[in-house]
Amino acid sequence: MAEILTQSEIDVLLAALSTGTIDVEEVKSEEKKRKVRTYDFRRPNKFSKDQVRTLVMLHENFARLLSTSLSTYLRTVVRAEVASVDQLTYEEFTKSLQNPTIMNILSLKPLEGNVIFEFSPNLAFAMIDRLLGGPGNSLERTRELTDIEQAVVKRIMQKAFPNIREAWGVVADLNPAYEGIEMNPLFTQIVPPTDMVILITLEVRVAESRGLLNICLPFAVLEPLLDHLNAQFWFASAKRAATPENLAALQERLSAAKVQVSVELGRTSISVKEFLGLRKGDVIQLDQPVKKPMLVRVGNNDKFTAFPGLVGSKLAIQIHEVLEEGGDTSE
Repeated sequence: MAEILTQSEIDVLLAALSTGTIDVEEVKSEEKKRKVRTYDFRRPNKFSKDQVRTLVMLHENFARLLSTSLSTYLRTVVRAEVASVDQLTYEEFTKSLQNPTIMNILSLKPLEGNVIFEFSPNLAFAMIDRLLGGPGNSLERTRELTDIEQAVVKRIMQKAFPNIREAWGVVADLNPAYEGIEMNPLFTQIVPPTDMVILITLEVRVAESRGLLNICLPFAVLEPLLDHLNAQFWFASAKRAATPENLAALQERLSAAKVQVSVELGRTSISVKEFLGLRKGDVIQLDQPVKKPMLVRVGNNDKFTAFPGLVGSKLAIQIHEVLEEGGDTSE
């Protein structure tokens, strides 16, 4: 869309024409000149603008899902957002990576070929540190992963598989599978060096550390889905009426979701002096009668009452009553 001039800019232009600062004939001759845009035949753009926009929307959704799942898994705040999307050759992609790095090779069945999810070392070591009991700090100097660290990274990547399936669900039903890990970009050749790929870069923050997650999708892998990578298909799929199959799939996913269940033993109030004087072996009397059922919460909602007991050598509860309407007890 052409830029619209303001009134002040129009006045300046008219003044320049009247004083002869701008030559009218020269302006006309420049307009007649054909504008030439350079085209590199060695790296032709394979994806249209509409397809790139669809991939951006798809991975913005993936970034939101990934933030939620990793925050739960790492038990710290994780934020992911799309930083950039580029078309380049596979050789340019591998040469842009540092060595060593962490390249997770995945397959997306039923698509043929592999894709790469590359963690920058500072991001990978921050997540490893968090899972192994640390605060989530990265290393000052990068190095190759040990066997244990590789297993941890594989576990993290597998935690993202449901997010990949859900984000791509409006385009195709994909089944991610872990094919391997490589730390030297020169040893990872999933496509010929001159083949075009689309590179989606996510900026990921884990606690106080940050790094990049590069998603490399070769054109040859996505070629069967190109007809579906457009905004019209995207919105049509998003607005599809609920079918029994979709509802069954949604119910199956919800059934597998984990919820936090807690049991309230009782409550009491004590003074600050009493609190500061507590020592090992002291007894605190609660307001809960022994024969009265305890309150069971699902999340922040009161859902059941139950009596305590034992199953083998472990504590357990027996549901006594199902509460009709759980109220939010968060304060």
